[in-house]
Amino acid sequence: MTLARTIDILARLVAFESVSFAPNLPLLAEVAAELGRHGVEPVLLPDATGERANLVATIGPAADGGVVLSGHTDVVPVTGQGWHRPPFRLTQEGNRLYGRGTTDMKGFLACCLAMVPHWQALDLRRPIHLAFSYDEEPGSLGAPALAAWLAAQPFGIAAVLVGEPTGMAVVAGHKGGVEFTTTVTGVACHSADPRRGVSALTYALRFIDVIERLGAELEAAPVAGSPFDPPFSTLHVGTLRAGTARNIVPDTAVLDWELRLHPSDTAAPHSSRLDGVRRALEAEMCGHHPGCRIETRIMAEYPGLALDPAAPAVRLAQQLSGAGALDVVPFGTDAGCFQRAGLSTVVIGPGSIERAHRPDEFVETQELEACLGFLARLGAYQQAS
Repeated sequence: MTLARTIDILARLVAFESVSFAPNLPLLAEVAAELGRHGVEPVLLPDATGERANLVATIGPAADGGVVLSGHTDVVPVTGQGWHRPPFRLTQEGNRLYGRGTTDMKGFLACCLAMVPHWQALDLRRPIHLAFSYDEEPGSLGAPALAAWLAAQPFGIAAVLVGEPTGMAVVAGHKGGVEFTTTVTGVACHSADPRRGVSALTYALRFIDVIERLGAELEAAPVAGSPFDPPFSTLHVGTLRAGTARNIVPDTAVLDWELRLHPSDTAAPHSSRLDGVRRALEAEMCGHHPGCRIETRIMAEYPGLALDPAAPAVRLAQQLSGAGALDVVPFGTDAGCFQRAGLSTVVIGPGSIERAHRPDEFVETQELEACLGFLARLGAYQQAS
């Protein structure tokens, strides 16, 4: 019965095209309505625009010892991907449930919401808090405010469990990262004589070449004994937008790139080196035309999750899952934001990260059932005296 309720809720959540940076209030209205059916009144914490919000709901008493179940409401875009099924309509084929966000991470949200009536029937002694954030995918934009709000509440929080897809393995550490946008401004001209202009695309490609070479250097010097795969910091250029026609020298190029940090590394030396390259390239451009510019902005910065095998959240996740081993992952989550706010945090959730961000994303029904079993044990744990 709980699985059927989970699938029904998941279908409703998938139907919302809650792509990052889009308003998530319609989806949160559906979440609030689902909670309201069981007498739970959520708190909305809007961002500065009023178009996106975090959501917090409490099941059980407003007491110390609460466990937070955290998930994000946004999904990555589907544009340009070769989907064979409608991305924003849940499609069940056998034990697979297809749709954008089924694994990353509306499946976990659906499991949490489906368990609410079960938890309420337990007469919990310690609460279970649901904490759903906005815009995790671009770099945990909503989580810092959510973590700060939770840390400031009068009730003490024992642990935060972030339900990213780990196959229900206990992930106690992950990398942090910095997201950048670099804008190159050159001078357009007719391609019959490119010397009369300054190609923003050419200089963007030169900057990308340096990013790639720095990434190769990091790869050539892995951290000995590191549990992370890959065992080094990585650099990656995700998008490049430039040019309007073949016969026009482009005056603008914009590239989005990222630095994912191994816990032993810091962003400062890499950012400083690349900023030196940026200034040198800009000076060269200005030698051709004084109006040229290269500007880099930090769009988002999210902390890693420091590995602490003795953390209360880690021990709780191990106890409820029966897992003895601990994993670390190279991708980022909201978990680092909660840990930075002083909350003991771990990552554990249904599905596989290998299916995330891909066309025909899916979660399996048995993966949802494993998560529901975990959440049932959490309820029993919070009920015990």
